[in-house]
Amino acid sequence: MIGYVTVGTNDLPRAAQFYDALAAEMGTGRMMDFDTFIAWGTPGGAAGIAATKPFDGQPATVGNGVMVALEARDKEQVDRLYAIAMTHGGSDEGAPGPRGEGFYAAYFRDPDGNKLNAFVMG
Repeated sequence: MIGYVTVGTNDLPRAAQFYDALAAEMGTGRMMDFDTFIAWGTPGGAAGIAATKPFDGQPATVGNGVMVALEARDKEQVDRLYAIAMTHGGSDEGAPGPRGEGFYAAYFRDPDGNKLNAFVMG
């Protein structure tokens, strides 16, 4: 149902470094790259993510209660995505681990403060 998700950034080169690393771990890369907007994903594949400077020219801000969830292949990939996020300027919102029966996740923020998680069901 979701085609893609965008997050705002005030520093596109910094966001690019963060999301390039996460995308590489997930086996994808950039599919669109402009001066104010970069999108990662695979055409015809699962939903992608984009980082953009806001169109209205105002500073990007974090949406309270908004979170982007990245579906991982397995628990080990959840762990790797979390480590990559921490290495590339992310901040911790909850280390990898079980979150109830059948749900394993890690929570983190990108360098602009946008909240993400990496998860696997089962």
